[in-house]
Amino acid sequence: FFTHLSIHHWLVMLSVVLLTAMLFSLAGFVNAVFAKTFDDISIVPTFVLTPLTYLGGVFYSISLLPDLWQNVSLLNPILYMVNAFRYGILGTSDINLTVAFLLIIGFIVGLFGFSLYLLNKGIGIRH
Repeated sequence: FFTHLSIHHWLVMLSVVLLTAMLFSLAGFVNAVFAKTFDDISIVPTFVLTPLTYLGGVFYSISLLPDLWQNVSLLNPILYMVNAFRYGILGTSDINLTVAFLLIIGFIVGLFGFSLYLLNKGIGIRH
């Protein structure tokens, strides 16, 4: 509406969107398996995702943080998704794109394996 925004790397942007959707769908599955009631589902978005989003460099560059907090921010998985998407749109990122993709894919593989384990063991599955 107010400005022209050109997308610098379409393939990167679409890849990050797809990988992030896969990651969050797997995380949602794990959350649903462990939730005992409908109200339990909101615990993870409220107490985990919201702080990770605000501390993940969504609204600022982590280069503005002191060294200690930059290192703490590097432990946040949201940071890698946000910066890879930022690279796709703006062409700039605080994080190496290869590292971001490898970590996102690593999180997906880990959650996929954990999801398969939960399904095979029948944990959280009601009869």
